[in-house]
Amino acid sequence: MPTPIKMPALSPTMEEGTLAKWLVKEGDQVSAGDIMAEIETDKATMEFEAVDEGTIVAIDVPEGTEGVKVGTVIATLAGEDEDPEETRAAAGSDAASEDTNEGESKDAAPADSPAGADGDEAPASGNGGNGAATSARRDPAKAPPVPRADGERVIASPLARRIAEQKGIDLSSVTGSGPNGRIVKADVEQAESAAPAAAAPSAAREAPAPAAPQQQGEFGAPYEEVKLNNVRKVIARRLTEAKQSIPHIYLTVDVRLDALLKLRGELNASLEADGVKLSVNDLLIKALARALQRVPQCNVSFQGDALHQYQRQDISVAVAAPSGLITPIVTDAGRKGLAQISTEMKELAGKAREGKLQPHEYQGGTASLSNLGMFGTKQFDAVINPPQAMILAVGAGEKRPHVLDGALGVATMMTATGSFDHRAIDGVDGAQLMDAFRQLVENPMGLLV
Repeated sequence: MPTPIKMPALSPTMEEGTLAKWLVKEGDQVSAGDIMAEIETDKATMEFEAVDEGTIVAIDVPEGTEGVKVGTVIATLAGEDEDPEETRAAAGSDAASEDTNEGESKDAAPADSPAGADGDEAPASGNGGNGAATSARRDPAKAPPVPRADGERVIASPLARRIAEQKGIDLSSVTGSGPNGRIVKADVEQAESAAPAAAAPSAAREAPAPAAPQQQGEFGAPYEEVKLNNVRKVIARRLTEAKQSIPHIYLTVDVRLDALLKLRGELNASLEADGVKLSVNDLLIKALARALQRVPQCNVSFQGDALHQYQRQDISVAVAAPSGLITPIVTDAGRKGLAQISTEMKELAGKAREGKLQPHEYQGGTASLSNLGMFGTKQFDAVINPPQAMILAVGAGEKRPHVLDGALGVATMMTATGSFDHRAIDGVDGAQLMDAFRQLVENPMGLLV
């Protein structure tokens, strides 16, 4: 029996996704663990692996399809003991037989009976009802709908698809004679014989379309509409909810970086042989984790009538990925050494930019760190990432006038702002955390223990 491959739930909150890209095609053999597709979830674009061995005999959902519900059949796999050719043919003949039987039942039913009016057949695509097809069935004078390739899946039997692929026939140009416009073997063979006569009209159809008129905004400025991907939609929804439902309190400190920069240089010199190069951000991740160890009342989340007090410092770090902002997590950062934090962070950031993070690598976290200093941003207020209760925003390190021991001098300074959920964290607790963070950065030997 062919095995249906269904849209997986790649995250606990995923209800639907976009089939961004197929990495296999009909006729390909796959083994367990092979990457078959890239699926855009509500969090990131992730790879979908095969769990069984066999041959892909049908791809039911084309790449680029949005809003594919979890559990929808997206492809069909023939087992290693099954003949793919026979499976394709059997699938095509079974579908044709079912279509014929259903057609006979409708013909035999009275015109005013439920079967004669609406029909009880399942949609050929297996993905739910089709309103347009239902309308066509109700009006026998209408021709069957022509499958399209511009965003709507071509409805064809597996055998018809295979023949069309072998003959180089574009199924979107074939009119199906089966129920609901389904393309069967006879339609493809007829299209092949009519191909020479249709060559000229086809060439005319392929002429470049005139450029669409440029759209004008409400103030007259021209614009191009960019459709939001799933990740950007989730970011928009979550940040809106965060600002509307979380009472933010902001606390800012100026931190002297000279000692931390000096220690970083010394550590990098000693770790060079190990291939480890610490960034300033690596040390700041450790400093925030150690500060949360010192002020555990800030390592919490608000849960309605209770607080969750976390025993581990899992730091979510904001990373800009092509699909949008995502926050991979350095787990138990308070207990990890700087070299381990640096290695993990480089790996996580690379996977985030490639859209290959696994759910456990970005879901959770007890506090967040956002660093825009590399872009020259001096200071900013970050939005809390719920259900966390705080996020630390750090700006650029820059030379500034600074008074030390009563004398005016120049120091490398950085401005850091903590955003706190005032339902869970009082201002004094937030201030203690910011002071602990400042002390650890200005006296960085505390990051080595």
